[in-house]
Parts: sequence; structure tokens; C-alpha cells
Amino acid sequence: MPLPEGLPPAAPLDPTMLPEPLRGWIVDVSERMQIPPDFAAAGAVVVAGSLIGRKLGIHPKRQDDWLVVPNLWGAVVGRPSLLKSPALAEVMKPLARLVAEAYEEYQEARLAYETDVMVAEATKAALKVELKKAAKNGDRSKLEEIVRSSQDNDVPKEPLLRRYKSEDATAEKLSEILLENPQGILVHRDELSGWLRNLDKQGREGDRSFYLEAWNGTGGFDVDRIGRGSQHIPALCLSILGSIQPGPLSSYVYQATQGEKGDDGLLQRFQLLVWPDPQPTWRNVDRWPDVEAKNRVDDVFKRLDALNPEDVGASGEDEEGIPAVRFSGDAQDIFDQWRDELEIRLRSTELPPALESHLAKYRSLMPSLALIFQLIEFVDGSGDGGAVGLRTALQAAAWCEYLETHAARLYSSAENPAMEGARALLDRIRKGDVSDGDSTRSIYRKHRTKLSTPDEVKGACSVLEEFGWLRFEAFKTSGRSTTRLHLHPTLKKQA
Repeated sequence: MPLPEGLPPAAPLDPTMLPEPLRGWIVDVSERMQIPPDFAAAGAVVVAGSLIGRKLGIHPKRQDDWLVVPNLWGAVVGRPSLLKSPALAEVMKPLARLVAEAYEEYQEARLAYETDVMVAEATKAALKVELKKAAKNGDRSKLEEIVRSSQDNDVPKEPLLRRYKSEDATAEKLSEILLENPQGILVHRDELSGWLRNLDKQGREGDRSFYLEAWNGTGGFDVDRIGRGSQHIPALCLSILGSIQPGPLSSYVYQATQGEKGDDGLLQRFQLLVWPDPQPTWRNVDRWPDVEAKNRVDDVFKRLDALNPEDVGASGEDEEGIPAVRFSGDAQDIFDQWRDELEIRLRSTELPPALESHLAKYRSLMPSLALIFQLIEFVDGSGDGGAVGLRTALQAAAWCEYLETHAARLYSSAENPAMEGARALLDRIRKGDVSDGDSTRSIYRKHRTKLSTPDEVKGACSVLEEFGWLRFEAFKTSGRSTTRLHLHPTLKKQA
């Protein structure tokens, strides 16, 4: 019997879905690297959202106080050879420039602060000497004058370093960083599989809760520890971006969908997860980067960082202390219609539970994307401020439709890993790499993908036996048990 089909198709990214100020840069990077534009596009949108953070939100309804903050979680999925990490490294360059500038400003402010501290301490010491003299002379008016001067001699405020990102930090350290950076920061991990594994370790349950709460971007977080005391984080807002390979991701999805580790909605929060098909052809592109497009993006990111909500026309802060905008009239109609269709699907019971949970998070994804796209064009000077308009709302809706196909691919990968091994083993048999009578040991000793351990080979063989492609024969040689494979006659002919 034929094995079930593999992953479903995922829609390619249409460059017209990108905000115009980012489009030329993303297309240029993708062409020069010969990679799908999805990698750079998803990364750029997440980084842009991290720069906005809690500075500005959006009320998706006309009158309701429901607030959405545009911090997003994104992941790019692909084999090791598909240049995922270089693509994200290119996306991180504009942010790296902001980081360098922030450190330079901090060093200058730190030098000025240390000078002010020395002046304040010296002034304080001099005033104490004068105070003693006045006290000995019994000069009451002089004493009062010196005390007033001492009160005016305030200790300078220590400068704070503006943080944009962190690559490797504990939840406790991130809490401290967010206390000084309430607008939020980006957590960037080159390999998300390691980050996910760390969260699954015993004793790290508190870290998972911390990240789950940080996805909303609107609330606070209280930490109480016997050894470390209590800590209140009034603004908990994190964006996350990283890459992951299909194998580890599929195993993680399988565990989560089977009610094992990870079945708490963490995975569903990666709304900007893209898993594109590799480009079928290759051509060598050796040209200089598009400097004009790159400089334009640098300016956009810098202006997003310096964004003043009042310049956009945001309304006053609500109870969360976050300024916000709303949709324009025609854009509101688009969102309402889009959400009506989403809510009907979520209540239809036709969607797989994991995908249903994932799409439920799109309620906030669509307005977040619309706000990010609107602000990118606003700071670039090519778009308007104020209410989020029709065009960016339509772009956001198109992104949700596109991302749903990648989410479907994600959860379709959650099948038993043995099925993937069975497909790999069947392919090896058809190519003649595995022959009738070979032992299972001879297969996993060659360390092929999905067939590199005894358990992987055993699972793959069991699936193929169930579907009638082969059968086992176990016997002992020199006291050692060996399992050999006998192939279906049609496979012997193909081999």
C-alpha cells in the first residue's frame, strides 16, 4: 500500500505583500543569496515589530478597549543548507547598527555621569566643611544657606543602556533588562531547537510561563523567590526570532500535539513561522548590494526606534499605559469581515485542534501586521499617520492567508517520526542503497538522515512492514541477534 503523502504545499511569498520601503532590500538580499524571500521578509517584520513594541498599539474594534501590541514571534524553517542563518543575519544588520549607536551613547553618558558624581561628592564634602565652620561660629543664617545648597546638590541619575536584543539570557536576566527597557526587546536565537529544549528541562517551568506571558506584550509579571525576593515587571513585552530545522521541529510538534511536552500554546505563538520550499534552480548572482535600498531600510528602522506616538496621531494612554490608534472606516470593515470568517471557521470543528489553536492567535496577528506596515510607510514618508488604512489592512489579511498555509505544513509534520523514516528508507531501497537480506544494523551504521539510530531504523521498518513493503526475519549468529529485511518482490525488481 502507498505511504501517506508528505507535507502539504505552502504558498510562496508575493513581494507585493511587503511594505514598499522594505521590498527592494528583501528582494535584493534574496536574489543575491538565492534563497526564498520568505526568510528575510519574516525576519524583517519581526524586527520592525520589536522596535515598535509597547510604544504604540492598535485597538482592532471601533469602540472596544481591546488592545494589541505588535510584538511578534517568528521562525524560519529549512534544511541546514538553505542559508536560514545568513538570511537572518542580514536582517539583523540594521538592528546591530542601532545597538552599536546605543552602546556609544551609553559610554559617553557614562563618562559624563562619573564626572558629575565626582563633582557632587566633592561639593558635598566642601559643604560639610563649611557647615562645621558655621556651626562653630553660631551663624544660623549661614547654616540654613549651606543646608539649602546641599539640598540643591542632587546626585546625578545613572544612565541606562538602551537594549534592543538578547541572544542568550535567563528569564531572570530578561526581567532585569525589561525593567530598564519597558518598550520591549527582541530575543534572537540562531537555533530555536536549543531554546525549546531548555524550556522543557525540569525546573524551568517558570521560564515557560514567563515567555507565554511575554507574548501578549500588554501586561506585567510578578516574580517571587525565597532566595531572590520579589520583583514586579510592569511591562513584559518580548519579540522572538530564530531558525530551526525540519527534523527537530517535527519531533517537537509531534510531542506537543500528543499532549506531551510543549502542549501549552507556546508553539502557536510563533505566528510568523515560514517553511518555504527551497528554490528548485540555482544561478550564481555576484553583484554589489543595492545600497540605496539598504540605506532606506536603515533609516526606516532608526525612525521606528525614535517614533513618537503623538506624531502618528495616537490617542492617549489607556489603563495599560500604551498609546494606540484604530482602523480607518474602510479598513475597519475589512477587519470585521476578515474576523467574521475566521471566527466561523474556528467554531466549525473542522480544523485539527493544533491548527485551530494556532489560527485563533491570528485575531491579534492581522491588526499587528497592519499597524507595522502602516508605521513602516509612515516613518519612510511614503504613508500617512493616524488611523491604519485600507491598503495595509488588505496586506495584513493577505499575510494571514499566506501564513496559514505554512502553519498547515507545520502541523502536518507532527506525524509519528517513524513515518518520515519509512519514506526515507523506501527511497533508499528504490535507489539500490538497501538490498534484500540487509541487516538493520547495516542501515543505521551509515548514519543517513532519519535513519541514523537503531530506534529510527526499527520504527521505519515497522511502518514499511505494516504497509506491506517488507518483512522482518530475526536469527542469531554467534550468539548475537540479527534482524534482516526481506523486500517485496516489486522492490527487488526496482532495486
